[in-house]
Amino acid sequence: MSKEKIILGIDPGTTIMGFGIIKVQGSTMSFVQMNELMLKKYDDPFTKLKMIYDRTIELIDTYHPDEIAIEAPFFGKNVQSMLKLGRAQGVAMAAGLSRQIPITEYFPKKIKMAITGNGNASKEQVAKMLQSILKLQSLPKNLDSTDGLAAAVCHFYNQGKVETGKGYTGWASFVKQNEDRVK
Repeated sequence: MSKEKIILGIDPGTTIMGFGIIKVQGSTMSFVQMNELMLKKYDDPFTKLKMIYDRTIELIDTYHPDEIAIEAPFFGKNVQSMLKLGRAQGVAMAAGLSRQIPITEYFPKKIKMAITGNGNASKEQVAKMLQSILKLQSLPKNLDSTDGLAAAVCHFYNQGKVETGKGYTGWASFVKQNEDRVK
């Protein structure tokens, strides 16, 4: 009998943090929970970061995930937005790391591709596909929770496909492993 595994997916944000949880049994996944942490009403950015940390710890202590999948901040034109997203992601990651849970980061296009087959899919398309895959009765008003759920499902689809780079102990090691590149 294969071991059960819980995956927590997080869509970090300082306005809304979305999360989704799936259970994996062998090659089958099932929906456990998805929700959002609403942060709009708080003006202080440090209060928001503390709430993200506390909520992530609460999710970890309640559902005991074996792994965390988190959406990476995407590069946009607004540097301040990127900084805020990076902080939110970092705080959520710190919560997971404080409980020794492995974390995998996925770019938004990779998540969309895993769910819909199209890296440029809309939030609505991702949500509808998740509804079909996981047989969800309804979808939430805000789609941040489905984005968190999508990160978890993406992680499930990418199990065993994580590529690691070559390890080098120095220049000689690099040359030896890349003789075809040396003239």
